[in-house]
Amino acid sequence: MEFVRRRPLFAGIGGLLLLLVLLGSFPIATETRQAVVVRFGKPVRILGGQTAGINWRIPFAENIVWIDKRIRSVDMDRQQVLSTDQRRLEVDAFARYRIVDPLQMYVSARSEERVSEALRPILGSSLRNELGKRRFAELLSPERQGVMENVRRGLDLVARQYGARIIDVRIKKADLPDGTPLQSAFDRMRTDREQEARSIRAEGAKRAQIIRAEADAEAARVYAGSFGKDADFYEFYRAMQSYQTTFLGDNGERTGQTTMVLSPQNDYLREFTGRNR
Repeated sequence: MEFVRRRPLFAGIGGLLLLLVLLGSFPIATETRQAVVVRFGKPVRILGGQTAGINWRIPFAENIVWIDKRIRSVDMDRQQVLSTDQRRLEVDAFARYRIVDPLQMYVSARSEERVSEALRPILGSSLRNELGKRRFAELLSPERQGVMENVRRGLDLVARQYGARIIDVRIKKADLPDGTPLQSAFDRMRTDREQEARSIRAEGAKRAQIIRAEADAEAARVYAGSFGKDADFYEFYRAMQSYQTTFLGDNGERTGQTTMVLSPQNDYLREFTGRNR
């Protein structure tokens, strides 16, 4: 007490340092954090692995390495992928993971940042190898969901070495490369669509001809049945068709270019004059 009265400033500083040491001796593990307690460089126990709350540590002898329980993400560097049909695609992807074994994480990587740095190149390599086994059209279709699941399983095997578990792998963006490859891809796509359109038109024309031929055959059958019952009507009908073709043309419109000089008694015009005249 005599020292406190004589040197109150030093006493206050000492008391503050003692308070800080006591506060540091009882770390609080929240719902979103867990920690590895390291004593002289050796991990000894886990804090907050199962439940949150107040814990303890030996001051100066034990250090605490905090680890996030929440899902973290690692972004892959944008890179080009070559499909099996020799087409290029620029892919930007990411993976989401969670630290499930903090002790293994500390032994293997020492920190969460090093885990992300270790997973980033492996993610790029796994994605490039898996996408390289597919055709270009598959990379732009919903079928790539199965491809991403294969990448996730392969990456998860590596992540377990760092005490992590891969939750998901997703492609953020997939674009054709700029410049000549992009234009070449567009040209190929346009050519494929034009070939497909020609094939569809040819098939349509084929079916139209079949339908038209069947309709003409049915009409001829009906005409033959009708004309067989009345020969005079058949002659009249054929004469009307001949007059239409001669005076109006095939399309039924008068062109003004047909000139004929015939006698009224000509047999060709008998349908106009009447057969009894």
